[in-house]
Amino acid sequence: MSATGGVEPLTEGLSAVDTRTAGMSKVTAGYLIAAPRPTLIECGPAKSIDNVIESLWAVGMDPADLAYLVLTHVHLDHAGGAGDLLGAFPSARVIVSELGARHLVDPSRLNRSARQVYGDFHDEVYGDCTPIAAERVRGVEDGEWLELGGGHRLQLLYTPGHAKHHISAFDPDRGALFVGDSVGVKMPGMSTIRPATPPPDFDLALAQRTLTRYRELHPDTVYLAHYGPVGPPREALAEAAERLARWAETAEAAWQEHDELEHVAETLAQRFADEVRPSDDDPDAVQRVELLSGIRSNAMGLLRYFRLREEGRTAG
Repeated sequence: MSATGGVEPLTEGLSAVDTRTAGMSKVTAGYLIAAPRPTLIECGPAKSIDNVIESLWAVGMDPADLAYLVLTHVHLDHAGGAGDLLGAFPSARVIVSELGARHLVDPSRLNRSARQVYGDFHDEVYGDCTPIAAERVRGVEDGEWLELGGGHRLQLLYTPGHAKHHISAFDPDRGALFVGDSVGVKMPGMSTIRPATPPPDFDLALAQRTLTRYRELHPDTVYLAHYGPVGPPREALAEAAERLARWAETAEAAWQEHDELEHVAETLAQRFADEVRPSDDDPDAVQRVELLSGIRSNAMGLLRYFRLREEGRTAG
């Protein structure tokens, strides 16, 4: 099976859509499920949403075809282009955690926060999320089912840790588990799964509980948003849990030495320098990782978690 217009067939009825985030390949994947009610999981940021729209058109989708856009969470690298995508596909509805739904209806706080964090980089890579009419946004709870027609359906699972509004989608017919950022990232040039522990609401205890829940589902394939399938699934999920524990232990030891972000980030950078292997064939390898799971961002999220835990304001 060959790719068409940025859409790469994976298995029967399932394809990856390369969003071309930041103009690079294999940064953020959307997953297109062929069903009576066609469904896209993730859409990427607003700045690259035209790539997604054109890719869907290239495989023969008409404006009235897309039924659902499932968003694992409302961070802009996953959801920023949702409003523009719905403009191109006027029959589609967004499926998102009930905790994140209001930020798509009124994204002003989401956009403002992203602009404060990324500065000029926000306009270069992400762009603002466009408001979506409330009647086109469905906020879901843990365990709800999304009916795709023809007996096909997705189970939507509340999976916090990376973000408090994170959900995942399980396709029991395929054994496919779409995990957003809750397992971590593994893109071209990476030797292992790296945790994604950004502020403002990363929670280590919840993240590990989510990974345990995934293992109990016994999926046949685990699909990362960044980027693509990883496996074998049991081993990949165990690796993600082990790597998350190791990052947290390293960061906490550095934090105990000096309660300073720069010290923690430097310690993490030295300890995990071998996770990315740049090559002449793939000059974007390092930039991909820094964009989505950078050392400083991960350090910020871990530090915030440790401080909140000291105050008794975390899950554990």
